Amino acid sequence: MKTGSMFDLITSVKPHNLVTMLAAGAKNVPLTRYLIQQVMLSKEKRMRDLRDFVPNAKSEDWDLVVAGQRVQVIKDTSHGGKGTLQFGTEVINAADGSIAALLGASPGASTAVHVMLKVIEQCFPQHLKEWEPKIKLMIPSYGQSLAGNPELIREIQAATAKSLGLHNELQPVM
Repeated sequence: MKTGSMFDLITSVKPHNLVTMLAAGAKNVPLTRYLIQQVMLSKEKRMRDLRDFVPNAKSEDWDLVVAGQRVQVIKDTSHGGKGTLQFGTEVINAADGSIAALLGASPGASTAVHVMLKVIEQCFPQHLKEWEPKIKLMIPSYGQSLAGNPELIREIQAATAKSLGLHNELQPVM
């Protein structure tokens, strides 16, 4: 989100989600305080923090740019109770699969494949069996657990290294 109003949060509170929103606020006061402090930092304080990673960074070489705001999923869950912040990415879709949305903390490249598979599974379940061979061709481990399967991990690492030309860069699987 790069545009909007300071009143967007207030207008999003409705009778059906009031308790959930209040619970999320109460459970996350330290996080809220930290995020507000980060937004309020001066450019020079941000530069001091940047210099922890880029020691020779010069203020005149850097500009502050609004990169957007995170849309955080807040919901009631059986394990977290009322007002649980979801620190992941979630695909939300209409029951008929006609529309899907990606919400959450990190909707970037690291989640792209997982997200698209979720969209296919949730929005096109009637085609999944038909499309599965093609998916497995692109993602040989699709439908298999990597946990406790070091041989499959080695196969995937070797295929990835070959594709990327990293033949001598392989690290052993733990």
